[in-house]
Amino acid sequence: MIRRLDHVAVLVRDTDQALLWFRDVLGLTVALVDAVDVPPVKLTYLDCGNSYLQLVEPRESTGPLAALLDRNGEGFHHVCFGVDDPVTEAQAMSSDGTTQVTLGSGRGRRSVFAPGPIMHGLRLECTEFNHVMDVARSAGYLP
Repeated sequence: MIRRLDHVAVLVRDTDQALLWFRDVLGLTVALVDAVDVPPVKLTYLDCGNSYLQLVEPRESTGPLAALLDRNGEGFHHVCFGVDDPVTEAQAMSSDGTTQVTLGSGRGRRSVFAPGPIMHGLRLECTEFNHVMDVARSAGYLP
């Protein structure tokens, strides 16, 4: 069961350059920066009130994300839903029932990608929904 939209991810070459627009022009504030080892990325979460915009910057010049950047340029990467059981939900969303589990990524929570063919132009990710973090501590809007 999907509990909420957790974040929309944007693949960028340089987070600092991207922040010149997302932070300085749009006025979004940085909520958290997280360096993840698998895959090797820098994740920057921008507060959108009731969800996040996640900037994804590869920390290596080779690999799947760097190749995606070279092929398609910067832009939309995936949509992440907050769910009760990320593994079960990702398997249900996956076109072939397989998932790729990445533990402890993104705001210290368990995330699970549902790989396989991109459905309707979307890559999907599930992360564990936490009522306190996701609802009780969130204003639900930008001041």
